[in-house]
Amino acid sequence: MKRLCEVLGLNRSSYYKWRAGREARGARQRADKRLAARIRVVHADSGGAYGSPRVTAELRETGLQVNEKHVARRMRTFSITGIHLRRRIHTTVPDPATAQVPDRVPAGLHRS
Repeated sequence: MKRLCEVLGLNRSSYYKWRAGREARGARQRADKRLAARIRVVHADSGGAYGSPRVTAELRETGLQVNEKHVARRMRTFSITGIHLRRRIHTTVPDPATAQVPDRVPAGLHRS
């Protein structure tokens, strides 16, 4: 293992710490999948309309202690999205008849 870690440029202690945490990572992933299944049920019951705040409220009503940010992350990870009912408001509408203003900044001064 020593040689392999040298070749990869890793500390041996980092490898052993990663290996020791395998069980905890697996438990967390299983818990996240169970939470995602519950989120999908609540989301489906709402007709696909609920986002993370309402899903969190529904889960809390069932007695589950869960944070809205955690629910939002799980929803994002598992591609669960609510419906956006509000339209975007456009406050400025460009006039197509006006001429475009030329760029007067020299080419070398543009910031990237």
